[in-house]
Amino acid sequence: MPLLKVANLRKEFGGHSSVDGISFEIESGRCVALLGPNGAGKTTTLRMLAGLLPPTGGSISFDGSSPGGDYRRDLGYLPQAPAFYSWMSGMEYVVFAAKLSGMDAREAAGRSAEMLERVGLREAARRRIGRYSGGMKQRLGLAQALVHRPRLLLLDEPVSALDPIGRREVMELLREIRKETTVVFSTHVLHDAEEVCDDVILMNQGAIAVQGTLAGLRSQYSLPIIRISTAKEDRALQWLEELSNKSFIEESKISDGQAIFNVTDVELARRMILQEAAGLDIPLLQFEAGSSTLEDLFMKVVGV
Repeated sequence: MPLLKVANLRKEFGGHSSVDGISFEIESGRCVALLGPNGAGKTTTLRMLAGLLPPTGGSISFDGSSPGGDYRRDLGYLPQAPAFYSWMSGMEYVVFAAKLSGMDAREAAGRSAEMLERVGLREAARRRIGRYSGGMKQRLGLAQALVHRPRLLLLDEPVSALDPIGRREVMELLREIRKETTVVFSTHVLHDAEEVCDDVILMNQGAIAVQGTLAGLRSQYSLPIIRISTAKEDRALQWLEELSNKSFIEESKISDGQAIFNVTDVELARRMILQEAAGLDIPLLQFEAGSSTLEDLFMKVVGV
């Protein structure tokens, strides 16, 4: 039985469909990436799952309960831009969140100290939040989202606003967190999804374009591909255009000296293209033969 079942979920704002009849299931213990470009409906979907936004239509069922049931005590939620009381200390804030979940003062203090240590904020627990860095605030947000031991953790773009160091800290935490609770996080960064997730739900314009396990999508949509970059010379640019007419090239995307070719036989394509480039003295800056990636699928789905 899935932990979360979503059926024909819709949300409209002023007659415009932000989420247009999506359906999916999430199994317990999985880490799921909700992918899509800005405006795809990811945040709206997460807010409906978190009970912060009423759906226009459709249903959400948690752990086999009747659709529409209140399962918020089993949820942890971290919005894209969490708001904090800057005058509070990190410990005061997490204790506050723990008490809101129903813990008594003693349990809240103990659990909060445990979570702050886990997210690497033990030394800063008594410091005012206004003095925290962006990465520290995001880790504090994770602590409050996890303090009540949720069965499902919802994260909206958890690393989008962080510098590389903060991003690495939070991604390492996600690797640990996913071992003990089900995680759904939204992102438009493909590398983040590939790094930690089991399953992918790719949204575009309010609908689900593709969904499945990461391994399954790689297997199903992986295509032999050639990537080429040339100097921006007229003869090189013309040569790229002429390559797209070759019999072994099924699909091409060419722009400003960059080309991606889907090919029928990658070895044949590699040999023929390199031979022709050498014979015509084409200045190649990059040549790569391999398979299409999750990013290629993403770009194709969103029409870029």
